[in-house]
Formats: sequence, C-alpha cells, structure tokens
Amino acid sequence: MNKPVVIGDAGADLEAVARVADGAPFILSTEALSALERGRKAVEAVLGSGKAIYGVNTGFGRLAGTVVEGSALADLQRNLLLSHACGTGPVLPREQVRVMIFLRAASLARGRSGVRPRLVENLLALGNGPVYPAVPSQGSLGASGDLAPLSHMCLPLIGEGECITDSGETVSGAEALEMLGMEPLTLAAKEGLALINGTQFMTALLSLAVLEAVSLVDAADAAAALSLEALLGTDAALDRELLELRPHPGALESARRIRGKLEGSEILRSHRDCGKVQDAYSLRCTPQVHGACRDALEYVLGTVRRELVAVTDNPLIMSDGRVVSGGNFHGQPLSMAADHLKTVATVLANISERRTERLLNPDLSGLPAFLAREPGSNSGLMIAQYTAASLVGENKVLAHPASVDSIPVSGSQEDHVSMGATAVRQAAQSVQNAAHVLATELVCAVQAHGFLDRGAMGVGNRETRRLVEMVFEPMDRDRRFGPDIEAVARMVRQGCFS
Repeated sequence: MNKPVVIGDAGADLEAVARVADGAPFILSTEALSALERGRKAVEAVLGSGKAIYGVNTGFGRLAGTVVEGSALADLQRNLLLSHACGTGPVLPREQVRVMIFLRAASLARGRSGVRPRLVENLLALGNGPVYPAVPSQGSLGASGDLAPLSHMCLPLIGEGECITDSGETVSGAEALEMLGMEPLTLAAKEGLALINGTQFMTALLSLAVLEAVSLVDAADAAAALSLEALLGTDAALDRELLELRPHPGALESARRIRGKLEGSEILRSHRDCGKVQDAYSLRCTPQVHGACRDALEYVLGTVRRELVAVTDNPLIMSDGRVVSGGNFHGQPLSMAADHLKTVATVLANISERRTERLLNPDLSGLPAFLAREPGSNSGLMIAQYTAASLVGENKVLAHPASVDSIPVSGSQEDHVSMGATAVRQAAQSVQNAAHVLATELVCAVQAHGFLDRGAMGVGNRETRRLVEMVFEPMDRDRRFGPDIEAVARMVRQGCFS
C-alpha cells in the first residue's frame, strides 16, 4: 500500500501531488492541527468583537456590505456552496479530484483560513474514501478562486451534490456520506468561503500537466536523436562549444541529452564523408527549439511550486491576529503559466511532426514511402502522420492565450478575471496531444531503423528503440497499429524516455 502523504503546515510540493494522483492517501500532521486550531481561535475572536469582516459575517461579492448575524451565519455558508455549484461539462477523473481535495486541505492546513480542524479532517476522509465528488470541468473564471468546481467538490461534506463510486455509479452526497460512515457537516462562520475561494482546480490540473510536460520534453530529445540517426543526419549542430556561444541552459541540456543518445553510433560514422554540410531545421535546430521549451517549463514549474505552498482564499488571518481581505485567490499567475505550457506543448509537437514528415517522405528520407515494406499495396504509417498533423493543428488553436481575456462579473465587483481554469484545461489537452505526436515520431523512427544496415545505433538510441518495441512491433505489412501509438504515448507521459 502507498505510504501516506503527510500534510504539514507549510503547503505541498510536486512530489506529493504525483503520489496523491497515483493513489496515495493523505493525513494531517500534528503541526497542521495546531495551526488550524490557532486560526480558528482568531476567527472566533473576530466574531466575538462584533466587527464586520468580509466572508466571516457578511455577504459575498457585491453583497459584501450586507452583515449577517446569529444563526444565519451557518445558513450563509451552506447557501454559498449550494448556489455556487453550477458548473458544467464533463466531470473530472478521480486522480484530478483527489489532487484538488489534497491541495485544498494543504492550503487550509496553513492555519490562515480560520476553519476548524474537523472540517479538514472530513475533507480528507472524502478524499481518501471509495467515492469521489463529481466535479464538472467547466465554469470557473479563475478569479475569486475556482468557485464552481470547488463548490461541487465540497457539497458532499454537507450531504449534497453527487459522488462517483469505484464502479462508475453516481450517488448522492448523502449516500456517499453513509458509505463513509460520516454525518453531514454544519459549516461554521467563514468555512464555506474558505472551502471554495481557492485556486485548487487550476493548481491541480496545471501541476499534473506540467509533470507530464517534463517527461514530454525528455521524450522529444529521445525522438529527435532517433530520427537524426535514421535520416543519416549530422551531429555537428550538437557541438558543445557551438552551443555555449549562446548559453541558454535548456539548449545546452537538450544537446547534451541528444549527444548521449548518439554516443557510439556507427550509423553516424558511416556517412561522415557524404558531403552533407547541414540538416533541415527540424533536425539542426532541435537543441534551440527543445531548449527554449525546457526554459519555459522552468518558469511554469516555479509558478506551480510557489502556488503549492500558497494560501489562496479570502480573507486571511495574519500572524498578529488581523483578518485582512485581499486578492490571493486571483488566478493570473497560473493562467499565464498555463498559457506558457500550451506553447511548450504546441512547439514540441510542431517540430516533431516535421521530423515525422521527413521520415515518411521518400524524397526527403531516401527510405521507402511511408516506411512500408511494399509501398502501394501497403500504406505503411501514412495516416499516422494525418493524426499527428490534426493534433498539431488543434494545439495551435488551443495555444491562443486565455490569460489575456476577462469578462466582469458579480455586478462588476469582480471586474477583472484570469480565465485560468480555461487555460489549464487547454494546457492539459495540449500536453495529451503532444504526447501522441511524439509517440508517432518514435514509432516512425523505429520503423525507419529497420531499413538501415549501417552498423550499430547510438547506445541511447538502442535503449529508446528497445522501449518502443516493447509495445510496437515493426511492420512487415499493413495492420492496425493505432493502439501501439497510444501505448507509446502513455510511456511518453509516464516518463519512460527520461
């Protein structure tokens, strides 16, 4: 069984996100419980003072000036969840919802949101249970946090909403609590807002997408090395001194990795005197293109790591007991990072598809058309490129920046929004698409190597070929190979080529 991920009082990290997505349970530390208790005492002190504090004893958004008192405070928090749970679209898969729950709990456990320990403990029980909340994927503006998806996520805590069982059956929130042996929670002051006024939909999806993207760029280097060798290219453009004259760190790293894949290649040595001076850009400029993607990923990773330790609801409790209203919930940092990630995925897919074209085009490769043993009666891998080209085209549309858009809402109180939820959904799709495009290149490059008889492959390329051939058997004649490419795409996303 997976060792539990311990939630402390300092947020989360990407390693924990990966473990939770993989099924690890999560628990609260004693430090987190102490921080939660301190935060709750601060909220109760504010309530006792009779002072109006946004979200604690007032309405929300444009209704912030409306003071709510007495027993109506519990209704205020319950009504908040009920009224805000109006998302739409396909529901998220289990692993994404579990990461959302984990990250919301980790943020609340910082103790700056003023919720009771019991609330977070119930949230953890929901996240670790045999059912998970049905969370629609559309409806968040990524501004006042991810209000709609987080409301859907938290409704089962109060016996409302829907959950999905391991068998895929939809049950009511009340039924889910019965399965967990739990009673519906009565929310106290501030708790409803604290549950939903955060960025955990955006952060969860972006965290998972960037983890896959790190694997993506490593696979891109592996694919490029395999294609370079199969196309009888030159490694001159990988020269270390040449690249150090323009010392972008990503380019240096990609070139180092590709050189390692080609080390010991008899195929490269076999045509040293062929007279070719330089290759097409999709081969020659691989370090610069892949490297720029690596550098952009560092920016995305930095943004995600900071968000994983952030407290993003409103208002928040300061160390001296003050309750301050601000804008930590605004998703602009995540929105812009997600747009960068979309660009990374699109560029990697774009250049990969061009290398695939060179492998399949006999006028460019010198190999049989579409890498078929008997072109004509066999189409070979012709249509695999069609799919790759389709996905590249889709990625170019998805790459339009969502972060530059804004539509005012809540009576223009919330007059600038980030559209971060749209950006991260598009980023996740872009990464999925790019993985398939890279898998297509890997399959084509392995098929191409079957036509070469020029000695040993580079040591790293031999390993790449071995991995691909675990799920793709090179073709002597036409057959259904689509599932093979899908299997290689899964390997790309899982980091098998890192």
